Amino acid sequence: MAITADSTILELLQEKPESADVLMRFGMGCLGCAIGRGESIRQAAAAHGIPLEELVAALGIEE
Repeated sequence: MAITADSTILELLQEKPESADVLMRFGMGCLGCAIGRGESIRQAAAAHGIPLEELVAALGIEE
């Protein structure tokens, strides 16, 4: 499965567990957040005021 900005945080962490470090560097506590199970990476970036382009580049995924 290709992970994109429209994938959920849960899908990201299942496919790329090392992404947890990247999320934490951006100040995203999505690891234990119940919302993260259904929230897309795009939605999480917007909710945290993080530029999507920067986040997807750091995660190594497609927008």
